This record gives sequence, C-alpha cells and structure tokens, in this order.
Amino acid sequence: MGPLLDRLSADLQEASAELRDLAHGIYPPQLAQYGLETALRAVAQHSPLRTTVRAAGIGRYPPEIEINIYFCLLEAMQNAIKHAGEKATVTIDLRDEGGLSFDFRDDGDGSSPERIRSGHGITNMYDRLGAIGGTLTIDTSPGAGVHLHGEIPAGTAQGTPPCGK
Repeated sequence: MGPLLDRLSADLQEASAELRDLAHGIYPPQLAQYGLETALRAVAQHSPLRTTVRAAGIGRYPPEIEINIYFCLLEAMQNAIKHAGEKATVTIDLRDEGGLSFDFRDDGDGSSPERIRSGHGITNMYDRLGAIGGTLTIDTSPGAGVHLHGEIPAGTAQGTPPCGK
C-alpha cells in the first residue's frame, strides 16, 4: 500500500504544480486590452473593501511587467480582504517617475513583519517582482495596517506614455 500512496501523492503534487502554472499564465482581458490602471480599477470595484486606485499618467508597459504587478497587487488585495478586517480601506498608488512603482496601503489590523514575511502570498509577491528586476518592501505592525512598496527600475519598466502625452 505504501508505494501506491507515494505514487498518488507524487501525482497530486505534479497536478497541483501544473494547475498553478496554468493559473499564472492566464492574462486578464482588461489588463491585455486597457492596461494596469484599468484592470486594477475593475478589481477595486468588486472588492468588499473600499478601495481607491490612483495612477495619473501611467501608460502601458511590457506584458511581463503588467502581469506581474497586477498579480502582485491582486495578492495584496486578497490578503487585505482576509486579514485587514471588514471595515478596512485600501489605497493603491501607481507612479512612473524614472521607473514604475506602487504603494499598497490598508488601514486594517496589521501584523508582525515576521508573520507576514513567512506567508506564501508575500513569497509569491517577492518572486513576481524579482522575476522582472523589481523589489518589494513591507512596513507593518499590529494595529497599524500594511504598506507594501514595489519598484521596477527605469531600465526594466519601459512604458509607453498614456494617450495625449
């Protein structure tokens, strides 16, 4: 019975990995058609938390930049929904000032930095931003909400200007 269970376990792990890879490969239609700002505003509209997206002057970026930042911020939203508390608010600021950066803030319950850094969601965010040459910093403490700052250097995040610029 041991070898059979071992084989089933290996098959299950392989199927999970394939499903994860497939899910990471799905490109949201709004992101593909309209870009990061519009796609994040659509997510914000459907969030159970009051969410504000500010992104004046953000253009389009290479698909690998947009998808990784989109899923990084989606992960942050999911974490806020789960852990910040139902009355928390979220603010996402996107800027292009010599490189693309974002600040994600919630005014929820916060946590210890060690606890947040040990989570799979944060690990995924670090991995996503690292894959495109970016960095992620975390600022949080119990009772003080969460602030995530992501930055993609200018040489990596070559965007096109928004319409009219």
